[in-house]
Amino acid sequence: MRLNPNVQKPEMHKNTPEMNFVKSLGKGAYGSVDLYGYTKDDGTMFYTAVKISDHQNYDSVDTEFRILSELRGCPGIVQLFGNSLLQGIDFNGTKVYKMAMEYAAAGTLTSFIRRNRKLSDSVIRDFTRAILQGLVSIHSHGYVHCDLKPDNLLLFPRYDEGTWYCSYELKISDFGLSIKAGDKSDCWETDSPFVGTHAYMSPESVRDGGTVDKTLDLWSLGCIHPWSGVSVDDLKLRLLDENAPEIPETVPCGARQFMEKCFARKPEERGSASELLLHPFLIGDQRIVDAGAGGERRRVGSRIRKSPPKLDGITKAPLKLKIISSKASQIKRMSNKPLKLRILPPRSA
Repeated sequence: MRLNPNVQKPEMHKNTPEMNFVKSLGKGAYGSVDLYGYTKDDGTMFYTAVKISDHQNYDSVDTEFRILSELRGCPGIVQLFGNSLLQGIDFNGTKVYKMAMEYAAAGTLTSFIRRNRKLSDSVIRDFTRAILQGLVSIHSHGYVHCDLKPDNLLLFPRYDEGTWYCSYELKISDFGLSIKAGDKSDCWETDSPFVGTHAYMSPESVRDGGTVDKTLDLWSLGCIHPWSGVSVDDLKLRLLDENAPEIPETVPCGARQFMEKCFARKPEERGSASELLLHPFLIGDQRIVDAGAGGERRRVGSRIRKSPPKLDGITKAPLKLKIISSKASQIKRMSNKPLKLRILPPRSA
């Protein structure tokens, strides 16, 4: 998307509270993301993630800001703060543009999988459902995300101090490469025919010269699944050969059928995000209360071994979590069941 010279440059709000730098959250091709905090009127701390881009990458951050503004309040989408980009100066004296968003304290799906290693089928279903709900929001506004991958999926912990229960809400982030469905991406080049991260791109997006369709995101969703067992290098090779990733035999039948749907050779056979939400793999015993809005929303839950820190603080070390079912009835049964203890005599020296 080209910069419109008639668009007024963003300016710093006069009433913007003073924010203090906390730490760097990461760097990407179009800028960096830092964590900032400020003290609210009641004395508590509020934290926000701030994406920072220089003037050379203004088009990308401006595109992302405009799309997130349209998706404000939509389920499954990282939320934007403020009504305009903020303009500032970095430590080198270079003009930069800042975009404030909600802070995902649990990090990315990539880091979550690394910490928890193997995820249960129920957790995978919940995460998949959340991604599709976000895609329904994106596609209903006429956009294609174009860079759906674990690094761009954020997890937000929600703590219940009474039960010591932690649930997770997954949201899609990073819309710097997103464009309108049917448009051609400016990123596509003959010697580098990829729109986004090539390991997650669909064959037709490479073959057809960069024309982008909504079904591209559905192919990317199939590549994300943590139980697929497919390496990134294998995804690259199969993409160049226009072959779908090989699904391991260990993948459950329902999940296999879901992935095969995502990897359909003909894009139109993949269906839509709304249709995939009704796939048997995701429905199970779930009651779909509103298929048009993406179905029933659930959060992935886990019980932690000690009382969680306050949300207004920053956790210095990651919590070790054990993933269990998020059904409230199971939590109730666990809390009512008496504990059985076995006392062992002290060991002799």
